[in-house]
Amino acid sequence: MESSIRANIARILENIGEKAMLSGRKATDIKLMAVTKTVADDRIMEALNAGISLIGENYVQEAARKKDMLQQAHSQAQWHMIGRLQTNKAKYAVKLFDMIHSLDRMDLALELDKRSKAIGRKTKVLIEVNTSGEATKSGVPLFKAMDLIKAVAAMENLSIQGLMTMPPWFADPEKARPYFAALRELKERIASANIPRVRMKELSMGMTDDYLVAIEEGATIVRIGREIFGERTAKN
Repeated sequence: MESSIRANIARILENIGEKAMLSGRKATDIKLMAVTKTVADDRIMEALNAGISLIGENYVQEAARKKDMLQQAHSQAQWHMIGRLQTNKAKYAVKLFDMIHSLDRMDLALELDKRSKAIGRKTKVLIEVNTSGEATKSGVPLFKAMDLIKAVAAMENLSIQGLMTMPPWFADPEKARPYFAALRELKERIASANIPRVRMKELSMGMTDDYLVAIEEGATIVRIGREIFGERTAKN
């Protein structure tokens, strides 16, 4: 299994490098995140041993247990929150994660700011944007994103690092391109607005089926689960 996970990671990194070069970018501009929702600890360890340094988790409780189990051997690995975050979990999230990708509403921003202040840290966040307008998707609507960013920028204990999105799933990944392009265009508008204390450093977008298209549209973090670990099963 370890050799399979290692081979999968090597193949993905090669694909990222090739696509970056074709897009006029450097491979080092794009970070590979291993999405470990429901993945067993030993398989995550195999990915870390194979060079993964960025872990994405969907649930606070699951991430806390896994990080406690794995961080001794891989203390330099970063843990990012990529799932929808409930406000009552904010006090745990600010202690646990190096970055939160799913800030999409004011009540959550206020709670994260308060909880970050209480522990004396500035929490790095990405603003999650619903570029598709789907009611089932999390994220601030595209037309409201600028207002949310301006409000969060005024909070002293939060640091906006960029944007995140999750487009609809398509069998043809090319159909996801407009949603990635919309996020990149929003990033450019925000950057040109020169909002104090806002960095547009990261675009977290692209998963197993569409990450190569996302790279062409400017992704700096791609979130890969299935292509690293294989299909999820009831046991993992």
